[in-house]
Amino acid sequence: MDKIVVNGGAPLRGKVTVSGSKNAALPILVSSLLVSGKVSFTNVPHLMDIQSIKKLLAEMGAEVHRKEDKVTIDTSGVNKVEAPYDLVRKMRASILVLGPLVARMGKAKVSLPGGCAIGDRPIDLHLKGLEAMGAKITLDHGYVEAEAPRLKGARIVFDTVSVGATENLMMAATLAEGKTILSNAAREPEIIALAGVLNAMGAKIEGAGSPEITITGVSSLAPVEAAIIPDRIEAGTFMVAAAMTGGDVVVERCEPRHMEAIISKLEETGATLTVGENFVRVVGPEKVKNVDIRTAPYPGFPTDMQAQFMAMLTQAKGASVIQETIFENRFIHVSELKRMGAHIVVKGNDVATVKGNGGLSGAPVMASDLRASASLILAGLVADGETVVNRVYHLDRGYEHIEAKLQGLGATIERLHAS
Repeated sequence: MDKIVVNGGAPLRGKVTVSGSKNAALPILVSSLLVSGKVSFTNVPHLMDIQSIKKLLAEMGAEVHRKEDKVTIDTSGVNKVEAPYDLVRKMRASILVLGPLVARMGKAKVSLPGGCAIGDRPIDLHLKGLEAMGAKITLDHGYVEAEAPRLKGARIVFDTVSVGATENLMMAATLAEGKTILSNAAREPEIIALAGVLNAMGAKIEGAGSPEITITGVSSLAPVEAAIIPDRIEAGTFMVAAAMTGGDVVVERCEPRHMEAIISKLEETGATLTVGENFVRVVGPEKVKNVDIRTAPYPGFPTDMQAQFMAMLTQAKGASVIQETIFENRFIHVSELKRMGAHIVVKGNDVATVKGNGGLSGAPVMASDLRASASLILAGLVADGETVVNRVYHLDRGYEHIEAKLQGLGATIERLHAS
């Protein structure tokens, strides 16, 4: 199993280019199931999750080809409606095939995705929504089976904001008969990006990016070519790395308007930010200031940046309080940061107090999930001595060549491949 080895102490300097968004690419690749024909997407990142979704689409009969950052999918040969456990268990986003398959093929059989290291993420909102649209749902031997000759438009009010459910039902509704209204919908940039691709296919979607999305169903959709938006979480991770190391980094090919909460919180820490149309320059402060953070659905502070900010706040002067409101087990990385000398006290499972002291020391640590992996690497950048991050397969799910990009900024970091 690969490891990442980091030797801390160097301020990051230079320019880094952001890859395409994992969280936008996954549903957009899945949306190809709604059409019969060849679709193409560019700026698709090279990630394990992308590989997993490509395998799943191929399992259903699609022809999937990749050349550099372009993925071409021919769905005219799709002839299977089952997403088996062996593929779904590798990535929870596989549940997104449920809505498109029912909408286009009339039925679907998708393995239940199971648990997750950062907490339980049930799919009940997905299923309730499809039932409201007329699908017959059965749960049998670990699989969800959904069937409907043609879905019917409905008004669906989400009990809680869910990105996945919003994406799944928005895709399903594009081919439903009549009008569907999704109320209390997720507002993330990735939702807007998916809606843009679906509309380019011929869908009729209004209100994406607001709490209420209206979809007027059409009889069919057409193939399209589109580009994936930049990854705001990858961009935010490099911005935090620049700030906490006292560096000077220009993060290029990003969308600053997607990162307003991150930018605002970084400025509170004392970092100096220059924001352009598609770049952000971050100059780290002489000493990081303590700040309080509360995660929230977009446009609030993203839960996917909580772990990275926690690593930075170990360098702050004074105490910072982090409240996690999205996932119940998203402080798993705390124990590993404490192995490096961090002073963090967790109350319950949703509030952590970080007592900044700046005195981290390198240690062998274990990554528990994707963003925890990034947090431990960032901690290694400021720690005294060598940090070895184990189980970096989590990292490869969501960061494209992160060690090479950090090397380009002057970090002493390398990947040790398993023998």
